[in-house]
Amino acid sequence: MADVTMPQLGETVADGTVTKWFKAVGEMVVRGEPLFEVSTDKVDTEIPAQADGILSAILVGEGTTVDVGTVLAVIGGEIDAATPAPKAPATEAPTSANDRVTQSSAQPLTTKARDASDTKLSPVVRRLLEEHNLSADDVSGTGANGRITREDVLAAAKNQSTSPLRSSLSPVVRRLLSENGLDERSVTATGPDGRITRRDVELAIASTSASTKTQSDEVIPFTKIRRLTAEHMVRSKATSAHTLMVREIDYEHVEKVRRRIGTSFKESNGFSLTYLPFIAVAAIEALAAFPHLNSSVGDNELIVHRNVNLGIAVDLDTDGLVVPVVQRASDYSVTALAHKIRDLATRARTKKLGVDDMAGGTFTITNPGPFGTLLTGAVINQPQVAILSTDGVTRKPVVVTAADGAESIAIHSMGLLALTFDHRAIDGAYAARYLQRVAEILNTRDWGGEF
Repeated sequence: MADVTMPQLGETVADGTVTKWFKAVGEMVVRGEPLFEVSTDKVDTEIPAQADGILSAILVGEGTTVDVGTVLAVIGGEIDAATPAPKAPATEAPTSANDRVTQSSAQPLTTKARDASDTKLSPVVRRLLEEHNLSADDVSGTGANGRITREDVLAAAKNQSTSPLRSSLSPVVRRLLSENGLDERSVTATGPDGRITRRDVELAIASTSASTKTQSDEVIPFTKIRRLTAEHMVRSKATSAHTLMVREIDYEHVEKVRRRIGTSFKESNGFSLTYLPFIAVAAIEALAAFPHLNSSVGDNELIVHRNVNLGIAVDLDTDGLVVPVVQRASDYSVTALAHKIRDLATRARTKKLGVDDMAGGTFTITNPGPFGTLLTGAVINQPQVAILSTDGVTRKPVVVTAADGAESIAIHSMGLLALTFDHRAIDGAYAARYLQRVAEILNTRDWGGEF
């Protein structure tokens, strides 16, 4: 028999949320295949089984946040058909470290062994016991391994009611009813002696709000990564003095190489050669001359980083953004960087990234260009001081100056690079010179020598 525990997903990660079980109780588990999915404040990832056998018990339901090392399930042993995988109700699912369930072993609990301070009781259950003046000994647990559930507490509270009449309302309940325009007769009471609890009013408020929505509205709760992305973006806008600067780039030198070797590159590597790795190499090289863009802001100081650890923003459809990092990106050639970026993006979208893949970024590139964007003012990825957006590239007429000064019209591949920078760290002239250097590299280097 083997315990399945919440793994350590990085040095700074103390807990994780079980977002999905890929196996049900009674199913065969093979070592190395995905068993469950975990979400942390850094990354979502699939966790493989560490042993072969039958999944005999699932102790932590989907949507529950637990500490690293907590026993989540048991592989092997006898199957208890009466205790299927627990499901965390939407109204109970903890979403932060403050709403954490701690479970130190897989042993079943007896009712008599419980009390309201027992750490094996969820925060929701402990709150309901207190609200209804109950102890754990008054409640029969029907959850996995005899655990007390929210429904168990509500059922016990209902059974001990001695009168259908409601007692006087508490000040908190009266205030909530008044603020939300609710009649106490419209609220289902679950408290002792038919008393209306604060939770009863909150549920009535939520129900009233939902009923006022039109049938064509769809309510989509934020996923954890969507919520974290939103929090990160708002915090960044509140922290940095965002300033946008844009430069038109002539990609004709890059385009000639892509045309010449594009077919053979795809045959050899299995994917197309895009503009992104060229831009990344140029951006990294230019940072050597403008290192203050490869930095972070400290306490009245600028911390300039020795290595360029390049973050690549990856869109997870509607779920949010993640920014995996290419460590020591200046060591990579165009081909090697193309492979590394593709690998990170693929693993991000298939939830195969580890915490280390997300750590230590010093400068970020976001790449909406494949969708034909004209100009993107990206939000800085804290605690960095700049992010470069690579927008769409199109064929258009431009004025070309020959060596003798003669001018002519030619069709070139042109696009915009948009740099969002923190004006606390650098000034506009510094950012402009950086973009000028990136443009020079892209338009003058012999890119054919990279292959």
